[in-house]
Amino acid sequence: MKQKLIERLVRYTKINTRSDASSTTIPSTQIQFDLANILVEECKEIGLSDVSMDSYGIVTATLPSNTDKDCRTIGFIAHMDTADFNSENVNPRIIENYDGKDIVLNETLNILSTVEMFPNLEKYQGQTLIVTDGTTLLGADNKAGIAEIMTAMEYLLNHPEIEHGKVRIAFTIDEEIGTGAGSFDVEGFGADFAYTIDGGALGEMEYETFNAAESLVTVKGVSVHPGSAKDTMINAVTVASEFVQMLPQAERPEHTSGYEGFFMVDDFHGNIEDASFTMIIRDHSKEKFESRKELVSSIGNYLNEKYGQGVVSVKTDDTYYNMRSVIEKDMSIVTLAEDAMKSVNVEAHISPVRGGTDGSRLSYMGLPTPNLFTGGENFHGKHEFAVVETMEKSVEVIVAIAELNTKNTTR
Repeated sequence: MKQKLIERLVRYTKINTRSDASSTTIPSTQIQFDLANILVEECKEIGLSDVSMDSYGIVTATLPSNTDKDCRTIGFIAHMDTADFNSENVNPRIIENYDGKDIVLNETLNILSTVEMFPNLEKYQGQTLIVTDGTTLLGADNKAGIAEIMTAMEYLLNHPEIEHGKVRIAFTIDEEIGTGAGSFDVEGFGADFAYTIDGGALGEMEYETFNAAESLVTVKGVSVHPGSAKDTMINAVTVASEFVQMLPQAERPEHTSGYEGFFMVDDFHGNIEDASFTMIIRDHSKEKFESRKELVSSIGNYLNEKYGQGVVSVKTDDTYYNMRSVIEKDMSIVTLAEDAMKSVNVEAHISPVRGGTDGSRLSYMGLPTPNLFTGGENFHGKHEFAVVETMEKSVEVIVAIAELNTKNTTR
């Protein structure tokens, strides 16, 4: 199993599937089809049924039931796209029997993953890591999940003595930009519940996410000669900066953790006449989430009163909601995953996601979908790595969920 996982992850990561938030197409990048087409063929090769890819590039397949019991249909889901970081020419490196010390990713460029910066490395001494060459991300988010689902399905097909009900799998698009789940056909997928295999360290299980929104703030300034600018010039960059400074300075990602929400400004650019920035808004509490959006709106109103109506424009759109309110209506799916972990000697660590998953949207679309670990860590950058032993445990948990589902046939 170990070599199969390594082979799959390395092969998948070398396929560039970066999504693009600025795109208006579905999927946002055509290169996501490159991996989708490969997965269609691989699903067929290992013996899955009902293998298909829709017009958006979403791949689905079925592991047929091998029991007469009336089991609920389970789904396992992972996304194909990778985050907004260099993903061209990914060159994974395998470190056997990791020594627990600083990892030289790229000697020529002097790029290291240090234990001081990433103390989580120390606990993997003696294990096998897959790392980058320091110039790209790895793509374990979420290609480790894809590798684990494929390996688990292949294992179940090769071990018919393991009783299981119908299992559906899906490999989705554009998760990293928050739009892919909107194209997912929940009814057609036909699962009663699902799990995204999109988490991090061993034992992670999450069924709480942020409520999320994105704001686009634009500022229209007035440009005149600086020598005669008094009481006339409106510097759009200055006004936009003032907007940012009016946000709570302690409520940024770098100052928050756990259930603490935040504002994060991104993509700030401009000149005297025009400036704009995007901002993401996050909070686990729906009430605090609404208050954050109201604050953003009120700052825009205040600056328009100060500089003139129409100077500042704020457009805020919700992107996903905390799936806890859906999941807690039927906690049996969380219990099932906990029991599966326990059966393979993995301790479950339930914590809120400081982000979102496809499960956030899918849960509100009628498919309750908690998130489970993959073994990938330090996502979205050159320090990303995957722990192969944890990937093996992920496969074991997927198999155990499928098997234990036959023990509880209550619909």
